[in-house]
Amino acid sequence: MIQFLDLKKVNALYETEFHEKLKSVLEKGWYILGNEVATFENNFANYCGTKHCIGVGNGFDALVLIFKGYIQLGKLQKGDEIIVPANTYIASILAILEADLVPVLVEPKIETYNINPDLISEKITFKTKAILAVHLYGQLAEMDKINQIGIQYNLIVVEDAAQTHGAILVESRKPKVESQKAGNLSNAAAFSFYPGKNLGALGDGGAVTTNDSELAKTIQSLRNYGSEAKYQNEYIGVNSRLDELQAAFLNVKLPNLDAENNSRRRIAKRYLSEIKNEKIILPFWDLSENHVFHLFVIRTENRNHLQQYLLENGIQTMIHYPIPPHKQKAFSNWNHLLFPITEKIHNEILSLPISPVMAVDEVGLVVSVLNRY
Repeated sequence: MIQFLDLKKVNALYETEFHEKLKSVLEKGWYILGNEVATFENNFANYCGTKHCIGVGNGFDALVLIFKGYIQLGKLQKGDEIIVPANTYIASILAILEADLVPVLVEPKIETYNINPDLISEKITFKTKAILAVHLYGQLAEMDKINQIGIQYNLIVVEDAAQTHGAILVESRKPKVESQKAGNLSNAAAFSFYPGKNLGALGDGGAVTTNDSELAKTIQSLRNYGSEAKYQNEYIGVNSRLDELQAAFLNVKLPNLDAENNSRRRIAKRYLSEIKNEKIILPFWDLSENHVFHLFVIRTENRNHLQQYLLENGIQTMIHYPIPPHKQKAFSNWNHLLFPITEKIHNEILSLPISPVMAVDEVGLVVSVLNRY
């Protein structure tokens, strides 16, 4: 069986260093907001090209804390509207709601699955104060266009970069430099280090990246009960801190992130060039570094039949995601809404195995089985 994602194999490459880090953390006896977190925050900020990185408990909290940070700074207020893609993972929308803000759904482009910038302006009202650009499946949203809209309407732009660690913007008019990575293409960005991500911990973890020093300082307090100095609470905060041990593991894995992303791209190139079946629609990619292929997502009209066929031939797949947010029971007040492109995507998508530890013959088998379908 070709697993969709063999995390045991992915992390086996680092086992020796993980044990060394575990021993080091145990010997130091400092388990919360210690040197490993500070080191990772510095390393990841440098990697993304930002001034600041704040480690938090998970990617959801990273988004919530960005919005709550802006509320504390008076740049957002409860009830403000936030533009968000209609086909995003539900966490993006839940984070907006958790901060007492109002999500406004916008259809994606069916080719890229990312928000369609040409449809944003028609959804902007006097209550609109921010755009949440979700880089879905590992491909950057069209940040040049989105940032231009942000400037035109005086909106905050936030990245949900949970699936795009290391992706580089190439459409910009500026020369391609390291500072154009995901996480440094907006006012602030949220990352997840959930184990299945391109940069995954061995548990939950997240981070905020930003060049806004005032926002960074506010989020640093908010993540720690609203406290900058011990027992002095400036804000009504939460407990959401990147774990010291998880930060240690991330420090081990970060130097290999670019190489692992390139491995994913090599597999994607094979899929794109070798899968030849009229029943299957392949994802759009311009072959640039703007895609890190957290997921390789195809579409087909009879998705469930294809998934069962692949399973019967020893290939495990996943659906990201089977039900669009506006059709979820949790959002019953949205169930009547119509987003035809979003609904088509959710009805047809299927994620193929892709990871830096996939063997050449495994990729070949996926291709051959799909071509026989």
